[in-house]
Amino acid sequence: MSKTGIIFDIKQLAVFDGPGIRTTVFMKGCPLRCKWCHNPEGLSFLPQLMVSTQGCDGCGRCKEVCPSPEHCTACGRCVVACPRHLRKICGTEYTAEALAKKLWKDERIFRMNGGGVTLSGGEPTAQWEFVLELLERLEGIHRAIETCGYCSWEIFAEILNRLDYIIMDIKLADPKKHKYWTGKSNERILANLEQLKCSKKPFTARIPLIPGVNDTKENLRMTAELLKYTDNLERLELLPYHKTAGAKYSMVNLEYAPRFDENQEVNAAVEIFERYEIPVRIL
Repeated sequence: MSKTGIIFDIKQLAVFDGPGIRTTVFMKGCPLRCKWCHNPEGLSFLPQLMVSTQGCDGCGRCKEVCPSPEHCTACGRCVVACPRHLRKICGTEYTAEALAKKLWKDERIFRMNGGGVTLSGGEPTAQWEFVLELLERLEGIHRAIETCGYCSWEIFAEILNRLDYIIMDIKLADPKKHKYWTGKSNERILANLEQLKCSKKPFTARIPLIPGVNDTKENLRMTAELLKYTDNLERLELLPYHKTAGAKYSMVNLEYAPRFDENQEVNAAVEIFERYEIPVRIL
């Protein structure tokens, strides 16, 4: 029987998620809790109700049809009832077989543009059994992943063997600071980074630059030390923090509390990486 996974979005014509024009599959569930997360709807492993409060006139039809007003079960009845279409269920269950069949429909476009499929999230390695089967079923299409690298080496290696390209986040080099800002130590992440460097698989490293958190010269230098002399590293991409990060939190009934100054200017010190001869660009 084909493995099942939970997907919260599928975006076609993506151009920043690997080589060429791609389809990016966003998977629900993440082991980290980064204070700046841009996709809070990807944190939970379960389907959940997502509500846009802008435009709501308080008609009350959602409450009239709700069978469980004390605890939302994401049944979807209020989605159908809302006259302004402000509600949706975020998270759809797919079998690996069904999703692969859907993605294969764009094979011709991928081949024409040197693109393929990228798995993102959330954190795709957290649904590793589903991912392994999906990647096998996509053999023949260029396969990439966007990952934080937080999983066991055994799982990471199995997934790595089925990939053509990797995009890996390096959020913070210091273990204590990484745990404070993401909820987890980076021990597994750095171990998997070392294995990735030895794998000869082409990859891009990414740093989401967060003001006052990881944009310090010390952290950027430590990260450069981790990436120097890596033949299969194609480039480093810096992603400056954007103030819209917290916009979706209320939509999934979460509070955005970043613990850093959003108004502080980000320090994108590209010269640090250039000094180590690491190709770098700002997205």
